[in-house]
Amino acid sequence: MKLEADFAGARVEPSPNHGERKGCDAPDMIILHYTGMPDHGQALSWLKNIQSEVSSHYFVWPDGRIVQLVPESRRAWHAGKSIWAGETDINSRSIGIEIANAGHPGGLPDYSSEQIEAVIRLCQDCIARWRIRPERVLAHSDVAPRRKVDPGERFPWRELHRQGVGHWVEPSPIRSGRFFQKGESGQPIEALQGMLALYGYGIEITGEFCEKTEGVVEAFQRHFRPACVDGIADMSTIETLHRLLTELPRFQGTDEV
Repeated sequence: MKLEADFAGARVEPSPNHGERKGCDAPDMIILHYTGMPDHGQALSWLKNIQSEVSSHYFVWPDGRIVQLVPESRRAWHAGKSIWAGETDINSRSIGIEIANAGHPGGLPDYSSEQIEAVIRLCQDCIARWRIRPERVLAHSDVAPRRKVDPGERFPWRELHRQGVGHWVEPSPIRSGRFFQKGESGQPIEALQGMLALYGYGIEITGEFCEKTEGVVEAFQRHFRPACVDGIADMSTIETLHRLLTELPRFQGTDEV
């Protein structure tokens, strides 16, 4: 298959690792990743290696260069086992963007300004062409809590939001007060799980603050309250989640939240 760039600023380096989208005609999500490898060239080569069985639509170098590996019309293999808003085939619904960064294994280095500017331009272009809603620009860790932690708590979601990419509210300040953690149970835990599920996270509403709930809370904090990622649902976490929900178009003017 001849690959022509969907994004005008991308260099084409085809990967064989893709297939047909299943159950939808067009992507309606963007999933952001870091490569998690110290050698960026090796990371790119791995995404193009047929034996790896992984790929993404785009790869963004630290200097801002963008490579397209898979046509946006095709299903790249980047999300793995994942879930969002009840959908379990995230690869079929999304555009995957791998950002060259050593990640947590390499001490979670900062992303360069050139790289973030390139990610913003790329996302803006995809959002405009595919009409992707802000709350569906997500981290790999959002759709695969506990299993994945990329692009990490140092990824500048606030900056992306300022440029019209993604959903964001300023996190509520961290302060003392009531909190919920693993091992607790009851109606407040059920309410917390319900809010996380309403936003899109794959979580069962059991009323038990189990290990899976802790992982989803960590994923939420890593994206939306990155100052402290500990899996404990303090008031800062709960208030930030509630404000995000109330700003979603589907809940504005209702009393569902």
